[in-house]
Amino acid sequence: MIKRTLFFGNPAYLSTKNEQLVVAFPNGDQEGVNVPIEDIGVLVLENAQITVSNKLLEKLVYNNVAVFHCNSQHLPIGMLMPLSGHSEHSERLRYQLDASLPLKKNLWQQTVQAKIRNQAGHLTLREVPCKRMYGWTKEVMSGDSQNHEARAAAFYWQNIFPIPDFNRNRGGVPPNNLLNYGYAILRGLTARALVSSGMLPVLGIHHRNKYNAYCLADDIMEPYRPFVDTIVGDMVYEGRFFEELTTEVKRELLKLIVMDVEIDGKKSPLMNAMSRTTASLYACFSGESRKILYPDYVF
Repeated sequence: MIKRTLFFGNPAYLSTKNEQLVVAFPNGDQEGVNVPIEDIGVLVLENAQITVSNKLLEKLVYNNVAVFHCNSQHLPIGMLMPLSGHSEHSERLRYQLDASLPLKKNLWQQTVQAKIRNQAGHLTLREVPCKRMYGWTKEVMSGDSQNHEARAAAFYWQNIFPIPDFNRNRGGVPPNNLLNYGYAILRGLTARALVSSGMLPVLGIHHRNKYNAYCLADDIMEPYRPFVDTIVGDMVYEGRFFEELTTEVKRELLKLIVMDVEIDGKKSPLMNAMSRTTASLYACFSGESRKILYPDYVF
């Protein structure tokens, strides 16, 4: 079932009754609404004047709802997740901790190959010649020891948008702000799926940083980034990228969650596809499989 994404950009009181999210608006301009909690997949809290009851937070955690908190610049900066998202959490964590270095290098090789292939798919959609990128996917070695990811990224960002001298930089000119927002949502979805599959997002297969609590999420989200780029690219090619993240723009970026992607030959909403990816990652850790499932960029 496709879960709902709820975005709150205005002051609101959020509580719960009869297993539903109860929304009340303090200014009285809008009528309150009730939403079954089991139907919710993502909750985005943006306004500083939103009040949430602790009982509601408890129910959201038990239903594995991704609750995003945004800062004063309207960017997601944190997410509420359960401490244990799977009944076999301790056993699954042991497999993750015991994963060998050769296995991690092989998984990173597959991840980089999928990322470059999807980047090439996006460029092909934009009618940008990128035959060399498809060639690079075949040259990626275990652990990406020759750093084909960086080589592909340099070519990709030089050609992705019809903007002279565009550089991907978190603090750079638009549409970097749109990319930042989309990637933050994607990162949260990845962390949510990893916890649901009984793994810790902090223990990466490639990313290693003592200041990063989402190393594994940053690994696994890589092949999914071109889907964010596609939404942003559509805006840019239509001349609709903005200095500020308006509610309309954020609503469009949040469509990422339910965007149809093809994974293992079947179409699926991106949020569901991410769960299949993390489930396949665990199967690799446990020795049941050697292949991690990633979506294919189909246009």
